[in-house]
Amino acid sequence: MYSCTRVTISPAMVSPIRSISRALARPVSSFSRPPVWNEQFVSQADGSTMQIVPRGFHTSAVSKDIDTAAKFIGAGAATVGVAGSGAGIGTVFGSLIIGYARNPSLKQQLFSYAILGFALSEAMGLFCLMVAFLILFAM
Repeated sequence: MYSCTRVTISPAMVSPIRSISRALARPVSSFSRPPVWNEQFVSQADGSTMQIVPRGFHTSAVSKDIDTAAKFIGAGAATVGVAGSGAGIGTVFGSLIIGYARNPSLKQQLFSYAILGFALSEAMGLFCLMVAFLILFAM
């Protein structure tokens, strides 16, 4: 059913494969940062030396943009629960109307249950909105 084959890799291919796998294992934000060297002078292949000025670690504008975009995406995902709250409130009052149409004598008890369902559904929507604001402004 399945055939097993032996893959042989020549020694000339090992070095590029290792460098590619190391590059893929690094986080995306590390590609935009300049490398930091501790040595002041680097010798070149032709025998001359080249002076390298060391730089300190800094964050680029690209990574701050990514963080801002992630905040907006997270806040948008958290506000989806508000739509669920609206659907829950509609279901509660729709069921109240159906229950009242079937048995009008239970009007007061059905209305108290509907208000309780409305409060719980609205609380869930407000909690989702609170999480969205916390993502946007507290982090």
